[in-house]
Amino acid sequence: MKISIRGKIFLAFGLFISLSALIWALSYRSQNILNQKIQIIEKKYDLLNTILEARRYEKNFFLSYDEKNISESLGYINQAERLLHDIIKNTAPALPGNSDQTVSELVTYRESLKNILKLQTNGFTGISPKTIEKVREQGRSLTSELENVVEKESRFVQDLIGKSKTIHLVALIPVFLLSVLIALFLIFSVDRPLKTIEDAIAKIAKGDFKNIPEIKTGDEFESLVTSLNNMISELRKRSKQLARAQKMASLGKFTSGVAHELNNPLNNISTSIQILIEEIEENNLEFQKELLAGAELQVERGKEIVRSLLEFSRETRLSLEKVNFKDLAANAIRQVQSQLPDNIHIRLNVPHNIQASLGVERIERVLTNLIVNAVHAMENGGQITIIAKNEYAKNGFSFQVTDTGRGIAENIIAKVFDPFFTTKDPGKGSGLGLSIVYGIIKQHKGHISVSSRIGEGTTFTCFLPFHPSGQRDS
Repeated sequence: MKISIRGKIFLAFGLFISLSALIWALSYRSQNILNQKIQIIEKKYDLLNTILEARRYEKNFFLSYDEKNISESLGYINQAERLLHDIIKNTAPALPGNSDQTVSELVTYRESLKNILKLQTNGFTGISPKTIEKVREQGRSLTSELENVVEKESRFVQDLIGKSKTIHLVALIPVFLLSVLIALFLIFSVDRPLKTIEDAIAKIAKGDFKNIPEIKTGDEFESLVTSLNNMISELRKRSKQLARAQKMASLGKFTSGVAHELNNPLNNISTSIQILIEEIEENNLEFQKELLAGAELQVERGKEIVRSLLEFSRETRLSLEKVNFKDLAANAIRQVQSQLPDNIHIRLNVPHNIQASLGVERIERVLTNLIVNAVHAMENGGQITIIAKNEYAKNGFSFQVTDTGRGIAENIIAKVFDPFFTTKDPGKGSGLGLSIVYGIIKQHKGHISVSSRIGEGTTFTCFLPFHPSGQRDS
């Protein structure tokens, strides 16, 4: 019969609670008996001490024959009689052996003292040694009996305390064993299946749609894993369908972008050629040269678009070379220095100890594209800052390119890496620069992000891992 995980947990804690309740009940019973015995011993000690006081005054009387001593002794005897009756009434068993005999001996001892007191009151001073010895023997017998009783009770209490300690010690063993078993049950039957499912879900979140290993627990976890594997199989199917749809959509968008970007220069070239054909017989060389120069510019623009497309789509092997990133960044700045307006300055804040294996030309292309992009965002001038730092914990380094330009609106910042997306006027940009940057960073197994505030500027942050130098596929 399969038991649910809830049933297993309830069973485990039910056993634990039941065993704990049994141990508590045994401990309570033992403590209760011990408490009762201690109370009995206290009363018997009081009884013994009271009789000892009576005997002390009895001895004093036989030494001085002072009537007050015998009266005091009788007072203590009466008090002892009340204590004895209270013990017999409220505790069971009150005394080991015959309790009635103890009462009888106490009464006999009391009557003997009363007789002596009567003789003393009547003026009779000559008490025989035999009578004195008889009274003393009665006192000794009574005291000796009570001392034996108290001693036996004390030994019984000591034994009970020892047994109580043993019971507690023995009781802890099953509690400990049951605690270990519950802990092992929680580890193997709850924690491990949950950890397996948690790891599988984390992989699913990263796009790894491998099935979760089967769990043979016979409870909800097994059913959950089966359901998750069914879901993963369905996700794999849907993912493939979505990937095909995204590829088709991307291809359509890419084709549309290429057509749009190439259509403008081709239209301009076509218009210039048509005008030249119409004006070929007229001897207006300056105008014709102007048309040809314009057509040549449009051809160059078309070639630049094609070069960008090739750079964007090429799948060549990435050649890695160990370089100093500060030197690489300085070289990238020199490449664009001539394009910088006088009101824009670049600040380079890169430590000397960043050494990494990179595709040198491609990372320079990343930096130049980001710098040019920053320049276009600062029509009124400003500052471009390039900073970098080692991130040894992540086995790589990061760098940032920050400008003080107009910023990027929140509703379009997610599109800046899309091919052919641009906020520039028609004819002033292909919209491939940041897409190329994104592709190069991904070739290096790194990642890039962007943050921006309107009117304050934009920051592009790139992370690149430390690769061993050599060749690897892009």
